[in-house]
Amino acid sequence: MTDQQHLKALREKYGNAAGGDIFDPHFRKVAEAQFTGGDKRKWPFAGIPTLLDAPAMPDAAALDDFGGLDIALVGVPMDLGVTNRNGSRFGPRSIRSVERIGPYDHVLRVSPQTKAKVADIGDVPMQSRYDLARCHADIEAFYHRLIGAGVRPLSVGGDHSITSSILKAVGAKEPVGLIHIDAHCDTAGPYEGTKFQHGGPFRLAVLDGVLDPKRTIQIGIRGPAEYLWEFSYESGMTVVHAEEVSENSLPRIIEKARQIVGDGPTYISFDIDSVDPGFAPGTGTPEVGGLQPREVLQILRGLSGLNIIGGDVVEVAPQYDPTSNTAQIAAQVLHTILCLMVDQETDA
Repeated sequence: MTDQQHLKALREKYGNAAGGDIFDPHFRKVAEAQFTGGDKRKWPFAGIPTLLDAPAMPDAAALDDFGGLDIALVGVPMDLGVTNRNGSRFGPRSIRSVERIGPYDHVLRVSPQTKAKVADIGDVPMQSRYDLARCHADIEAFYHRLIGAGVRPLSVGGDHSITSSILKAVGAKEPVGLIHIDAHCDTAGPYEGTKFQHGGPFRLAVLDGVLDPKRTIQIGIRGPAEYLWEFSYESGMTVVHAEEVSENSLPRIIEKARQIVGDGPTYISFDIDSVDPGFAPGTGTPEVGGLQPREVLQILRGLSGLNIIGGDVVEVAPQYDPTSNTAQIAAQVLHTILCLMVDQETDA
């Protein structure tokens, strides 16, 4: 360094500073929640894994107020609604095993777990691993209790059929808007005697009166199932195909999403198969030509300030991905949605 005065100043400030000594007021607030004893923090590879390394509160569901939580991280390990490759029942466990996601989002400049009381409350208890309809009844009942306690849910599936029953609780008082990032519109009808299949949750939600289709945008759509999605167009949903998503179009897509959902209550549903299988192969219905992880994060971060009342990340089937990249991407998306659900004001 040629500027000796600058070097002297740096040595005086940082020469004897520990790793946990952070001087910027905004960054220091984040660090104070992570470090103890100067430079000690939790080992990422030790302890019981939880979603986003949040505190574990497995007994919260037994309490009427769910322990006074603001946001509950919930696993929904159910994949009886898949049309082909199963395995997303292991999605919550695989995402819990991902280390070093958070605690801070450098774009949104927020550390969500310092802004709200957040905990991993475990998985939705279900009576039968074999009965799809009974599983959905259990999911709906659980989320009615959660919403009734004033707790906002952020969930990990499981297959995408779970979202219809979650929305029956989230949208019970008022139909919600939806930002849906996926390869598929998931607005098909019942098949082979069941309405609970992962290609149809959003048709169900509209017909149940809990989702406003005119406040719904679906981003990343592609693949050979386009002929199944006429309900999206008929009901007034806005469909953005993957081919429309590019670096230049992202600001326009973000602005369109913000205009469509407005300032009303809005839910975010993210299917990992929205991401190209070159990045995220661990899913049941991969579709080539998908979004890049960076594009997904840019879209989500562009939603800052909206009234996000809940969300989910679904269809992670880890056994199809020996690299664990799929779960890593899903965990990062989960953290980004959590950031959107907390107060976006910073102290910087």
